[in-house]
Amino acid sequence: MKKEFSTKWKASKQPRKQRKYLANAPLHLRKKFLSVNLSRELRKKTGKRNIPVIKGDSVKVMRGKFKTKRGKVSEVKLKKISVVVEGIQIKKQDGSKVNVKLRPSNLQIFELNLEDKKRAKKIGIKKEDKKKEKAKETKQKPEKSKEVAEEKK
Repeated sequence: MKKEFSTKWKASKQPRKQRKYLANAPLHLRKKFLSVNLSRELRKKTGKRNIPVIKGDSVKVMRGKFKTKRGKVSEVKLKKISVVVEGIQIKKQDGSKVNVKLRPSNLQIFELNLEDKKRAKKIGIKKEDKKKEKAKETKQKPEKSKEVAEEKK
């Protein structure tokens, strides 16, 4: 295998070649390596299984020491293929706290950041749709309380 990146390379059983592919990949392909699993609700909405993570997405840690912790993505490091989540820190020996870099494969998105119009268009969810859903939820809640009040009488 050559030193420079090859777009024709398909796959290999050898882990060293797999690591080399990841290490030498150009930035436009590294974005795909930052794809994160979607929650069940988002899968139904979008019709997709995973999406590249961006700053502002709300994620849940699925594996490792910080399993089940939730937070917003504060930083995405393309060169290192890692993600930093708010509130997930580790204490160093000298007492200072440091953000933990997590692998995207160990995360799950449960709320998308749709401020980027290109991303919203690509996914297929519009801000208007989101507003309509929230409006429906707020309308449904008062109706339930009226029904409960009538049953008590």
